[in-house]
Amino acid sequence: MPESKRFRTTHRRQFLRDLGIGSVATLPFVSGLSSLTAQAPQASARKRLVIMFSPNGTLPDQFWPDQFDNQSNLQNEDQLGQQNELQLKSMLAALEPYRDQLLMLKGVDNKVRGDGDGHMRGMSCLLTGRKLNPGNIQGGSDNPAGWASGISIDQEMRNFFQSQATSRTRFGSLEFGVAVPNRADPWTRMCYAGDDKPLAPIDDPAQMFRKLYGGTTDRKSVASVLDHVRDDLRHVSTRLSPEDKALLDRHLEHVRKLEQDIAVAQQQSERTHPEPDIDPEIELVNDNTPEISRMQIDLLVNALANDMCRVATLQYMRSVGQARMRWLDIEEGHHSLSHEPDKNATAQNKLKRINEWFAAQLAALVKQLDETPEPSLGGGSMLDHTQIVWVNELGKGNSHTLDDIPFLLIGGGAGFKTNRALDFKNVAHNRLWLSIAHGLGHQDLRTFGSERLSEGGALDLA
Repeated sequence: MPESKRFRTTHRRQFLRDLGIGSVATLPFVSGLSSLTAQAPQASARKRLVIMFSPNGTLPDQFWPDQFDNQSNLQNEDQLGQQNELQLKSMLAALEPYRDQLLMLKGVDNKVRGDGDGHMRGMSCLLTGRKLNPGNIQGGSDNPAGWASGISIDQEMRNFFQSQATSRTRFGSLEFGVAVPNRADPWTRMCYAGDDKPLAPIDDPAQMFRKLYGGTTDRKSVASVLDHVRDDLRHVSTRLSPEDKALLDRHLEHVRKLEQDIAVAQQQSERTHPEPDIDPEIELVNDNTPEISRMQIDLLVNALANDMCRVATLQYMRSVGQARMRWLDIEEGHHSLSHEPDKNATAQNKLKRINEWFAAQLAALVKQLDETPEPSLGGGSMLDHTQIVWVNELGKGNSHTLDDIPFLLIGGGAGFKTNRALDFKNVAHNRLWLSIAHGLGHQDLRTFGSERLSEGGALDLA
């Protein structure tokens, strides 16, 4: 066993013995509680990054507001320097309760060129800001390509947080998926640990649950994780501060509910008859996708609240995804709809409903973070200390443009000025990732991805 791994194992065992805990399965529930650690309180609140992806571009007229805070065509000189309060279009109505913590960025473009079609570069260059490697994966009419040639921003921030004792966590980052097809290519991977190192999201809540809470427990021999660790938790609770006791109780309640939901979902899945043969280009997204989305969001928030990670990604479907969203009464594939001309009112209406659904999933994530008190120093809610970025691989589906990528930021983690929209008029998105990194404390990062596309440095979002 490597010396570093042996040290970590010994440290965990000693930590459990010191607390009088008999099972390592208890560790995920207590490792993030400051009352039980010997370390001095953190000098500042935790900072976190969550990136959510939805595919196939947006509807620009329905997404972007009519006015931007940095527009130069203000009525008179008295208005110069004043902030225009953000006005959301109806497609984003689900986010209205959180408008005060929202920042929309237009004119931020994916300028990475090279091999691969627009969807491939839109997906695998989105978080990396680097060209795709040469490869044999053919898409569209462009040259074939391979995986991304560098690390993605989520993993860059993971490594930064993991390099410091005060922000190091059990997992560092967690990659969640919802209805991501069981295939591996540049259209399905946005997270990269490095050059030619794609990271697959976990889109099965039961698998993610086992990763977070399973430990070495034989799930077949016990009723549940919570039954297995009940005595340990009862013993530990006497040593908790009132704040940590409330946090643990909330965590346990959520985990118990998740176990029940996962069991029900598995039962329903076993009873479902196989789909009949239909158009092979249509992906048969499980009709339980809305429920799977809810469970993944619950797990994500739980993992952040218990400080299992400081970075998380939530990927819905894939680039060029042909998800058929029957829970919205939409039978056509999403990608096919996104290619319809703007004058096709029926397609536009369905695309609006699809994007409204994605906005509602984001709102559900934001709501949970907003309602969860910040467990570290700093006060407020977890949303106040978390930076969420909603991304897409394209600016507009039927043009395949990589300009005006719909970047929507929510939360106070990076300290940006919010309740506004800015139009940067065609800057490279590498500079946005620099802004995110700097806002989350990674000030030494001078370039990200392509050095050329990082020229100009971080965008001023303060």
